[in-house]
Amino acid sequence: MTVPQPRPAVPAGDATTLRLGYGTNGFANHRLDDALAVLADLGYDGVALTLDHDHLDPFAPGLTRRVAAVGRRLDALGLAVVIETGARYLLDPWHKHAPTLLHDDPTRRLEFLRRAVRIGADLGAEAVSFWAGVRPDAVSPQCAWDRLVAGCASVVDAADTAGVTLGFEPEPGMLVQDIADWRRLHAALGDPARFGITLDIGHCRCLEPWPVPQCVAEVAGHLVNVQIDDMRRGVHEHLEFGIGEIDFPPVLAALAAAGYEGLVAVELPRDSHAAPAVAARSIEFLRAAAATAVAGARPIEDEVLPGALCTASAEATATVRYSDSGRRVE
Repeated sequence: MTVPQPRPAVPAGDATTLRLGYGTNGFANHRLDDALAVLADLGYDGVALTLDHDHLDPFAPGLTRRVAAVGRRLDALGLAVVIETGARYLLDPWHKHAPTLLHDDPTRRLEFLRRAVRIGADLGAEAVSFWAGVRPDAVSPQCAWDRLVAGCASVVDAADTAGVTLGFEPEPGMLVQDIADWRRLHAALGDPARFGITLDIGHCRCLEPWPVPQCVAEVAGHLVNVQIDDMRRGVHEHLEFGIGEIDFPPVLAALAAAGYEGLVAVELPRDSHAAPAVAARSIEFLRAAAATAVAGARPIEDEVLPGALCTASAEATATVRYSDSGRRVE
C-alpha cells in the first residue's frame, strides 16, 4: 500500500472555540453524579458517557427513570453528552468486549447498541459511538466483514428511526482499525447520512499513514465525534498529554479549520485512580494548546513520522500490541 502524499498545510482556525469533554470511563471509581459534578466544576463543556454497570447500566431495572434523572443532571450542570459503548465486561463477565457484531451470536451486542441509540435520543446526545470488534480466530475475514455490515445496517436503521447520529470508531487491532477501513464500511452501507466517524486523535498517531492534523482534514466532512489523548507511534496505549508524541496545537487548529463543532472528549480509560487530578491537568493542557494554536500553529508538514514506522496501517498492527514497558495494551 502506497503512503498518501501530504496535502497542503491546514490553516489555523480559532481552536479556543472548541468544546472540551471528558470520558466517564476515566471516572470508573466515581458515582456518575459525582463524576459529572467534578467535570462541570473543572469547566468541561460535556461528557462522553460510557454505558456500563457503574454508569447508567442499560440492562438494569428502571432504565427510563434513570435516563431521565441523568438527563436532568446534565441539564442542571450545563453539560452536553455523547454516548460511548466501549464497556469491557458489560455483556460477558468472562470475555472483554464480547460478543461483538462479528461473533456467531451478536444478539446481545445488537440489543446493547439499540438501547444506546434510544438512550442517546432521550438524552439529546450529539452522537452514539461504537466500533467493530476484534475478529474471532474461528471466523474468516469475509464472514466477519459480512456480519459487520449487516450489524451496522441494523444499527443505522435504529438510528434513523430515533433521529440519532452514529459515530463509528476505527480502533487499532479491530476489523475496522483505520480511516481507510471506515471509508470501505461507509461505502458498503450505502453512504448513510447518519453514519459518521468517531476519530480518536491518539489512534491517528498510532497507525495512520498521515500526520495527525491531516487525518482530521481527511474525514472533516464526516466527523461527528472526537476522542483526544496522547499516544506513540505503533503502540496502542492512551497516554496523558505531553507523555506521548503528538504535537497538539496543530491538531486543535485542524479541528477548528474543519469547522468541527462537536465535543473533543479526553479519552483516558486507565486513569480512574487519579481521575480529578488527571481531568484538571488535561483541561489546562488543552486550553494552553488551543491558545498556542490561535497564536500560530505550525503547518502539518512539520509533524514528521519516523521513517521506519511511516508505513501502511496494516503493517503497523504488528507493533500495536505492547507498550514500551512490555505490558499488553489493547
